[in-house]
Amino acid sequence: MILPDDSTNQLIIKEFELLSPESNAPSEEELFQLLCDRISWMIEHNMEYLMSLLYRNDVLEHKILEALSPSNPDPANVALAKLVMERQRQRLATKKQYGSQRSEAVDEDLRW
Repeated sequence: MILPDDSTNQLIIKEFELLSPESNAPSEEELFQLLCDRISWMIEHNMEYLMSLLYRNDVLEHKILEALSPSNPDPANVALAKLVMERQRQRLATKKQYGSQRSEAVDEDLRW
């Protein structure tokens, strides 16, 4: 399992306004709990903004609908937090896989 790196954690913290700048970096478990709490608050008080954040974080709509479904075994806030964390893991894996490719490996017609 790929865990989010510090820059990924910082992105989640910034996007979801989880901590003050003076706060120490949380562990992954602490970050997940902070995210669950924040999403719970947003579900009750600012659902439109939450949906906007999920969209900006590239969380797929059908997964959001599954997370919000009454048949989901997890509470909505936990299910959505899992989706955000998983999407960040996917982004990190993609970045590691493709971010280090040298431009010489790209076909000449596809270069900028």
